[in-house]
Amino acid sequence: MKLLTGNSNKNLSKKIAKNLKSKLINSSIRKFADGEIYVEINENIRGNSIFIIQSVSSPANDNLMELLLCIDALKRSSAKNITAVIPYFGYARQDRKVVPRTSISAKLVSNLITKAGADRVVTVDLHAGQIQGFFDIPVDNLFGTPIFARHIKKNIKSKNIICVAPDVGGTERARALGKLLDVGLAIVDKRRPAPGKSQVMNVIGNVKGKTCILVDDIIDSGGTIVNAAKALKDRGAKEVYVYITHGVLSGDAINKIKKSIIKKLVITDTIDNLGKTNKAKNIEVLSISNLMAEAIKRISNSTSVSDLFK
Repeated sequence: MKLLTGNSNKNLSKKIAKNLKSKLINSSIRKFADGEIYVEINENIRGNSIFIIQSVSSPANDNLMELLLCIDALKRSSAKNITAVIPYFGYARQDRKVVPRTSISAKLVSNLITKAGADRVVTVDLHAGQIQGFFDIPVDNLFGTPIFARHIKKNIKSKNIICVAPDVGGTERARALGKLLDVGLAIVDKRRPAPGKSQVMNVIGNVKGKTCILVDDIIDSGGTIVNAAKALKDRGAKEVYVYITHGVLSGDAINKIKKSIIKKLVITDTIDNLGKTNKAKNIEVLSISNLMAEAIKRISNSTSVSDLFK
């Protein structure tokens, strides 16, 4: 087994390699003057099982192309099998036709990864679980929920906690965390009057006097979460914590979080946000490297990965 990292999240790749007591493959990934990406593997990997670690985060198109070229280079270098470890699977929000004449980008990206030569995919908290069915190869979709549950039990001492889904689509995720914490569930009824904008219509469930745990898979511009937190506070919530797996944090998201009533936003390092999050005192980053390293080890040893879902 050998590990190869792309350029999207080298910090996470180094942590995973350290956990596995392994070195990263010596490679050259750079750009020509016109922006074309060049990939070269600088050591013999013939007959090895290779895990390529690359998030499809901003700049998403460059990082996706880098992933595809790395897979192709490994295939042409006679790797025994190739596992694409994609902590953050970009384009996952485009998993169906919401309006006519639009692309189902998640399906296209799945096809590209498969056709490039990947034999397996490992990812974390897919935006839509059905994307696993877009692939014709095995997919292991890991969950950040157990990591969040342990962090909440250790750091939030309130006896009156409730898990909250920021929209109806996130109900299953909030319910799963609530089950681990043995607490109730509330749902924010959200509408989208326009792309990238959200409006809270109602809160389903009693949050008065309670410590609310908002949980979701992605925080992008921050508008949905900030509005949801405000709505909970307006309805009598004592305090609001937010737990999100993928911190996209585009545009003015950091400032929105800093100025909001959110007590703390906890994200994982599936996306490298080191330069952004250190500017905000109410943002904490949990590493998902232990979970990913354990999944890689189990896949390499052909043992069960499902135990990691507990």
